[in-house]
Amino acid sequence: MFNLNKFISEHITHRPNSMFAQDIEANKELLCNEIENKSVCVIGGAGSIGSSFIKAVLPFRPSKLIVIDLNENGLAELTRDLRSTEGLYVPQEYRAYTLNFADPIFARIFREEKGFDIVANFSAHKHVRSEKDKYSVQALIENNDIKAKKLMDLLCEFPPKHFFCVSTDKAANPVNIMGASKRIMEDLVMAYNDKFKVTTARFANVAFSNGSLPDGWLHRLQKKQPLAAPSDVKRYFVSPEESGHICMLACILGKAGEVFFPKLGEEQMLTFSGICDDFVKAQGLSKMECSSDEEAKMKASAIDDSQYSTFNSQLDYPVVYFKSDTTGEKAYEEFYVPGEKVNMERFRALGVVEETTRRPMPEVNAFFEKLETLFANDFTKEDVVKAIKEFIPNFEHEEKGKNLDQKM
Repeated sequence: MFNLNKFISEHITHRPNSMFAQDIEANKELLCNEIENKSVCVIGGAGSIGSSFIKAVLPFRPSKLIVIDLNENGLAELTRDLRSTEGLYVPQEYRAYTLNFADPIFARIFREEKGFDIVANFSAHKHVRSEKDKYSVQALIENNDIKAKKLMDLLCEFPPKHFFCVSTDKAANPVNIMGASKRIMEDLVMAYNDKFKVTTARFANVAFSNGSLPDGWLHRLQKKQPLAAPSDVKRYFVSPEESGHICMLACILGKAGEVFFPKLGEEQMLTFSGICDDFVKAQGLSKMECSSDEEAKMKASAIDDSQYSTFNSQLDYPVVYFKSDTTGEKAYEEFYVPGEKVNMERFRALGVVEETTRRPMPEVNAFFEKLETLFANDFTKEDVVKAIKEFIPNFEHEEKGKNLDQKM
């Protein structure tokens, strides 16, 4: 039987345990002091990173856990997972709500609870494929930025002791609108540091996270469909468990305005096609590389059902590898940029951007007013790109006229 955690450990991270285990152990007392008997609100908690953050926090025994997410099925699975895990502490006061954090009902919950000690926001459009046209771009920026601002304003009524908002490595020198929206989000939330402590984290791809390309391979196998992967895109990877650890450490141990990232060397970057090769082998199959999507689909549909139900190394499984040619794909990843003050000594496995250029609140407010005015009128995707470039001068967007929804 395929063991996903074992596969991630052996073929992707090449680590038997979390790379942050020693940092957690070294700061255990402080983590206990800051989390034990405290109230925690996790927005976007049913997602891969949000749920991993919850699992990282629970061993430190918070008194209350409120989880907000639009994904009703995801919340149900999160609850079943937490309740079914041997030895995992779940506070007596645990509540999961299916709603949008920008809804008035969330504001009502927040005010009647009189805020929370720890608030972490994982609600985000995270895919590069989110920028297809002007409608998808508006939805992306509405969620990642405009609604996030409304959340920050709400939090000012009962300021949390720790506020964390997840970012991405794609926020450093962004080349796609998703990455740019996260950089805008960083500038936005950091402008509130005079009201309460704000930290964030830029980190690598989370291996087999919900909706990711590797996660899709699991679904493709179940449906007897071919596997697809770019051969020229290199990425850093962390395990789902490690993603939660990064966010917990940044949230609790970070100082106001700091950005955390994992210490990963360039030699640890992997291609998706290389991971796919290992994935096929781990399933007990042989790779059959095809030259086109159509050929791969035809070969997959021709697999005999009796062979397919008992995977074996004699069964050739179709894959198709391709060069990246869609808008927004970055050939490599960066965690920080020139001009940011970086400390690589404070933690064993985490680097910290201690100082970076940030915008004052009036400038942030002016930009958000410009965005809302833009969206209130007739606009194009190009208008949005132009507005973002004025706010983020190093935004290097290249429109290729093709997006990921046009590929397998």
